[in-house]
Amino acid sequence: MRFIHNLFEFNDAQPLPNNTYLFKTNPSGFASPNIERQQKQRRPRILLAEMLTFCLMKNHYHLLVRARSKEWLTLFMRRLNMGYANYFNLKYKRAGALFEGRYKCIAVDNDAHFIHLPFYIHCNPLDYFAPNWRERDVKDYKKAFAYLENYRWSSFPDYIGKKNFPSVTQRDLLLKFFDGPEQYKKSMTSWLKEMDSRDISQITLE
Repeated sequence: MRFIHNLFEFNDAQPLPNNTYLFKTNPSGFASPNIERQQKQRRPRILLAEMLTFCLMKNHYHLLVRARSKEWLTLFMRRLNMGYANYFNLKYKRAGALFEGRYKCIAVDNDAHFIHLPFYIHCNPLDYFAPNWRERDVKDYKKAFAYLENYRWSSFPDYIGKKNFPSVTQRDLLLKFFDGPEQYKKSMTSWLKEMDSRDISQITLE
């Protein structure tokens, strides 16, 4: 949960406030970032990058961002990775690097790639439900999408109108492109059933 919080908190060109880590506990027992409270206590953010989509996996994460500049993107990623590593080391009383090497990124300058990437990122949690989904080996698409809708560590629920972490992402661009939440889900369903991994093999970093 701290990593999701950092996606919001560190995406700001201004100096970070002293109340960086404000958390609340929800009924499920998870510690959730109290983003609404932080927004009332701080001046408006100056985004280092527009966070279009994200997905947090067990040992890595995927982001689709629209950066204001290369320098601002570098600053955001450094804050994000170093901030989480410092938190993790402090919590678990360890030292040293947490991530292997620098983050990897690829510029998306092809409209076709841009159309595929949000779907690909949002489908990544299917690795835990239908590991062969990239080969279109999904036994039950209805259950697969139910799994994605209930996977908390992704921006997908927010894209289909289920409030999850709405303050973390800037969704207007993609939702306008796909004509709203309902059409986004329909388009992603069609993409998953018909996908060809070669369409994005050059830009997935996997």
